[in-house]
Amino acid sequence: MKIAFTASQKPGAKTLMDGFVGLYGNHDAGDADVIVPIGGDGFMLKTLRRNMSLIRRGLPVFGMNRGTVGFLMNRIEMDDLPNRIQQAKSATVSPLRMEAVAKGGSISELAFNEVSLFRQTQQAAHIGIAVDGLTRLDRLIADGVLVATPAGSTAYNLSAHGPVLPLGADILALTPISSFRPRRWRGALLPNAARVRFEIIDPELRPVSAAADNQEIRHVHSVEIEQDHETKLTLLFDSDHGLDERILREQFAT
Repeated sequence: MKIAFTASQKPGAKTLMDGFVGLYGNHDAGDADVIVPIGGDGFMLKTLRRNMSLIRRGLPVFGMNRGTVGFLMNRIEMDDLPNRIQQAKSATVSPLRMEAVAKGGSISELAFNEVSLFRQTQQAAHIGIAVDGLTRLDRLIADGVLVATPAGSTAYNLSAHGPVLPLGADILALTPISSFRPRRWRGALLPNAARVRFEIIDPELRPVSAAADNQEIRHVHSVEIEQDHETKLTLLFDSDHGLDERILREQFAT
């Protein structure tokens, strides 16, 4: 098995990578059967972005956790890695595509967990929300709002009290962040074919930034989001610890 190892700047990640390379060798991603990033969830997202063209063509990713949470990663074990990878369960995920119109122009980004809008100052954000061309909220007054995929629903979406979505649910979570008005609005569940548009009200007075995972664009005027169903990425997980089981377990966490 040809493995392409890569490591984050987390303490010990480079040392671990050296140990794995000593046992199994190392290959360029373009010549590999699998990519193995060693780090946290943030490094996994960076790895997916850096190798997008290869992963789109079917190159799988088996992450190993050297971060804090490691929800998208597997446990660190040096022994019998090729067999672990061969026995792993696969999870196919499609990212969100964000089209943002900002002060400096239009920007397109992909997000595997969520697209989030945040107020940039002490002023609350005022945001209009439309779904498939129909206005659903004339004005949300909040710290922000986000759209999350099922794979990302246990990340920032969960911290914002959004719902945990089963991996095969074919829905997206639309979740407010510290909503002030409407005070009791807790968000919505949308079909994964929905196109969501956020329109920033008074963007000069109440500036808002948009983040596609960890890619931030400041001073946005409008943001459109839909799932990119043509892009399918394969993540691998130990057979006793699949992503669908992790997501289900989060729904019963106390």
